[in-house]
Amino acid sequence: MKYFKIPGLLYSLKAMLNPLFIYLSVMTTKKNLLMLCIPCLLGCTNLDPLFEGAIPCENKLYDSRIIEDLPEPVQRYFRYALVDGQSYINYLRLKHSGTFKTARDSKWKKIQGEQYFRANPPGFLWIGKTSTFKAVDSYLEGEGNLSVYLFGLLRIVKEEGNEVNQAELLRWLGESVWMPTNLLPDENRSWSAIDENTARLTFTCQGTSVYYIVTFDEAGPVISLETERYMGDSLVPWRGEVGNYRCQNGMMVPADIEASWILEDGPYTYARFQVNEFEYDKAEKY
Repeated sequence: MKYFKIPGLLYSLKAMLNPLFIYLSVMTTKKNLLMLCIPCLLGCTNLDPLFEGAIPCENKLYDSRIIEDLPEPVQRYFRYALVDGQSYINYLRLKHSGTFKTARDSKWKKIQGEQYFRANPPGFLWIGKTSTFKAVDSYLEGEGNLSVYLFGLLRIVKEEGNEVNQAELLRWLGESVWMPTNLLPDENRSWSAIDENTARLTFTCQGTSVYYIVTFDEAGPVISLETERYMGDSLVPWRGEVGNYRCQNGMMVPADIEASWILEDGPYTYARFQVNEFEYDKAEKY
């Protein structure tokens, strides 16, 4: 494996010394700030748990007979996105560009990101960087986490708990449009009909159930996913819109994604990403 691995002893020392590093960093020079906050950064981007905790699906191939009982728009989607014999995806890593807003009335900021997924059990880690902050978003072993670092060094936000767990599991499920085999029905995933262009996707993991109302184009591709996500302590309607489909690894996947909160006074769009690079079944850090 090429991704960074922290020896157990170093990891333990880092955990004990982190508070001291943070305190000293804000009391010393910019040079020391960079040097002393490095352990914090290593902890954020360690991919060992994501990859080592995966349960790969060995030699499993897509057979279109599995979709025969699904709602018509869902069948249309899988006929568009997959061909018989497609290997089930175990891992995905990607790079994206785009713009991001931290508040409804704030200006759009340019953002660059990289993201790592595993299919089973659900898991991902996303690292996004702007000119002023670095964000690390993750879902691992049933727990979600969002951390934000000022100038990529000093953590200023850490969010976790049941609401974050739900939000991050929803992110993993919705972004499975980049791994279409991850949307096929099984004991944890089910599709139910709504109308000729809409269906409900439900996923259950470790006692937590989440859903999307998925809208499909007449030609087959997913064009939007709607659900309710926590904004603070309240569930608020949320919508993701996807488009600009490309053939990657033999599958049709969207390169563009836009995320919005649907508020009473109108949509608040906060992210517009364009995926520039997809790599499948490569369990390594960029």
